Amino acid sequence: MIKPLSLYARFEHSIRGHLSKWLYRRRGAEPGEVFLHQRRVFIVPTHPGILFCVMLLTLFIGSINYNLSLGFGFTFLLAGCALIDMHLTFRNLAHLHLVAGRASSVFAGEEAQFELHLINRRRYDRYALWLDFVANDRPDLAQAADVAANATRHVLLSTPAQQRGWLQAPRVRLQTRFPLGLLRAWSYWQPDARVLVYPRPEENPPELPLAPTEQNDGQGAAGYDDFAGIRGYQAGDSLKRLAWRQIARVDVDYGGTLVTKHFEGGAAAEIAIDLTLLPHSLDIEEKLSRMTRWVIEAEARGVAYAFRLDEISYAAALGPAHREACLTALALYRMDA
Repeated sequence: MIKPLSLYARFEHSIRGHLSKWLYRRRGAEPGEVFLHQRRVFIVPTHPGILFCVMLLTLFIGSINYNLSLGFGFTFLLAGCALIDMHLTFRNLAHLHLVAGRASSVFAGEEAQFELHLINRRRYDRYALWLDFVANDRPDLAQAADVAANATRHVLLSTPAQQRGWLQAPRVRLQTRFPLGLLRAWSYWQPDARVLVYPRPEENPPELPLAPTEQNDGQGAAGYDDFAGIRGYQAGDSLKRLAWRQIARVDVDYGGTLVTKHFEGGAAAEIAIDLTLLPHSLDIEEKLSRMTRWVIEAEARGVAYAFRLDEISYAAALGPAHREACLTALALYRMDA
């Protein structure tokens, strides 16, 4: 036997599904500041709200049958409380301003985070606003927020980034049951925000494609194979080569300043990360994954690297700008903008 609440849950789910599809067809990404006017906010009774209505009806019928003045008064008092609750629940969500914030790039397989701003320009506080992405359907990722009067609240929502390329922010669902939980008001918002998803770095890649010089005699050429000693810090030295033990001792022999580890032998003229030099047995996604890992490794070692991906070619360099350009090229390779 199907319970009445179960039937109501199915009815509510069906209504929400049809509303969601209708809104999705009607609206694409909404740029700029979005205002939740009254026609964008929907409200329905919750399961406790349904039981509350049944109780009110029972009290009303009982008061009629037994002609109880006190019963009528109590019933109308509760009904008045329900009406006030409906007004407060609707007001708690309506007339809210929404703006999409920053979103940082991630690697495939990570969680992409979108910053959202809730702006309350009314003179009353808003409590227990719940936000989540419709596509997630994961209650653990929902975020709750209270927004004070004439204030702005920032919220971070996460969604899995499965594939490289641009990831559009899914639709946001905003809902509240404040203050009594008898009714639920909700609305949808499609923020105009996206993040760039880099290819997933290969977990166990081969060594970097180094191009060693002809001389490997350890006569002072800069390299990274053989440890040659400690010297004073010079501009351009990688932070990963800082000799932290000596720095911690503040060794006066080195002037009490920063010192770095010096290596000789195996000096690399440059690292060439080139798509055409990868094995043909790898498919294109595996090649991009390996190149992504090599870019990360080269940056971590502080070794300049050249980059080539079809018509995109960058000379050997190092630094955040070079890294970002290479990873962006890998993320958007053969992808529509």
